[in-house]
Order: sequence, then structure tokens, then C-alpha cells
Amino acid sequence: MIEKFNGVFYLILFVIHFLGIGIYAYQMIIGNQKFREKFQIDKTAATVMRMTGAIFLGSFLMALYIMFVRPNGVEATWAFFNLVFVQNFSIFIVNTYSIKIDKTGVMNDSNEAVIAPLVFTIISAVLCYGLADKIYMY
Repeated sequence: MIEKFNGVFYLILFVIHFLGIGIYAYQMIIGNQKFREKFQIDKTAATVMRMTGAIFLGSFLMALYIMFVRPNGVEATWAFFNLVFVQNFSIFIVNTYSIKIDKTGVMNDSNEAVIAPLVFTIISAVLCYGLADKIYMY
């Protein structure tokens, strides 16, 4: 498995990244009430939060498929890795704008909604770069 990820470093980054994505998916879908309370979000946002969590869940499940089921591992999975990077970057930009600039409806001054997507963006960029010889294979 390690050779499918160009070494243990990229395997660990992959696991950390998608474990984090999986945790957010769980919090937004199943642990929705606690997550809303943490950020002081009204219960009317539960459905939209679960929809967003479902997107994270899809990425998490695809990562599990790539890691444990797919015979060639990460080979030729450029579309998945690039989509994950663009999603992470988009969430970072939108959250930064929402929390730091617009501030409409922001009741909790936590920086988690900016820092977490920034970390995910950096990790996914490193994965795209470090796995380029494998993910861009045809």
C-alpha cells in the first residue's frame, strides 16, 4: 500500500486529510445538533448542513475506495484529487469572506471555519504535487 502512495509521507497525509473530511462529514450529518451548538447555528440550517456533510461523505467514501478497494490505488485519479483541492480552496475563500469580511450572521468568532479548510487545502495541494506521477497517469 505504501508504494501506491509514493511512500509513507503521502500515505499519512492522505489518511490525515480524509480522516478529517470524514470527521466533518460525521459532525454535519449525525452530530448536527452538537455542531450547530458549537458554532451557534440555528436549527433551520440543519438540512443545508447535512447536504454539505453529504458532499464530504462522498469524498471520504471515494478515498476509502481508492485506499482499500481500487487495484491501482491512486493511479489516474487526477479528477478526484483536483476536485477535492478546488472544493477545499473554495471553502477556505468563502469562509474567510463570510467570517472575516462580511460577518453576516456570524455569532461565534472561532477561526476553525477558516483554519480547517486552509489546512485541508494545503494538504490536498501537497498530495496533488507529491502524487502527480501517479494520479496523472492514463
